Amino acid sequence: MTEALLDAREVSKTYHRRAGVFQRDAGTIRAVDQVTLSLTAGDTLGLVGESGCGKTTLAKILVGLVAPTAGAVFIRGQSAARASRSKRLSLKRAVQFVFQDPMNSLNPRMTVEETLSEPLAIHGLAHGDARRQRVRELLARVQLPLTHAGRLPRELSGGERQRVGMARALAVDPEVLICDEPIASLDVSVGAQILELLRGLCAQQRTALLFISHDLRAVASLCHRVAVMKEGRLIESGPTEALLTHPRHPYTELLIRAATLDLDTPTSK
Repeated sequence: MTEALLDAREVSKTYHRRAGVFQRDAGTIRAVDQVTLSLTAGDTLGLVGESGCGKTTLAKILVGLVAPTAGAVFIRGQSAARASRSKRLSLKRAVQFVFQDPMNSLNPRMTVEETLSEPLAIHGLAHGDARRQRVRELLARVQLPLTHAGRLPRELSGGERQRVGMARALAVDPEVLICDEPIASLDVSVGAQILELLRGLCAQQRTALLFISHDLRAVASLCHRVAVMKEGRLIESGPTEALLTHPRHPYTELLIRAATLDLDTPTSK
């Protein structure tokens, strides 16, 4: 059996609600409720569900930005939460995150070259001329011209900023890439280009991909498997074509019909 690169086991996240002038405890919200999922090399998993269902919170738990209330996340079979400081840095390098809004995730005062150089410096991967060469390679990889290296985020289009965000995540050669609605704010043609970049990455580098989206058509074109999330729980998962043509849960069928996908037409990739 192939070893999981990323393995979440019964992960939950509960938030306490506060109300009134004195911020009294007004109960709890379970944003993520006992979610279990795993990714192996080259795996492409689409995570779908309506806004507020817990997709982004789960993604942040998987990448280590949010600590789970219960359950655990393992990277290559090891718990990042229990690892030593040096080992934790290595494990975090293996799982990288591409944010939904690249404008908010990029430092407005850093040029593209500085943005792409930062993770290389943090992980000690390249220095001097080697680092500059790596930046050039990353720009080429996401199909951005070298002239963009000196530009600031505000001088880029939305699609170009998203490519920079992807290049930053790819700088450390991650084994797992988590993308949170990476094409939601892009027009159709630019979104299609981003999907093609991700498709090539998974095919050529065997990078595992968790693709979070409300766009079932994008998920159908990119992912081998789909998991459906509702109110913090995974309610259904399976191979993409089987799940989209023969959903078992009424909520999944509702999502498919809302996306105007034909349930009787097999999905191709």
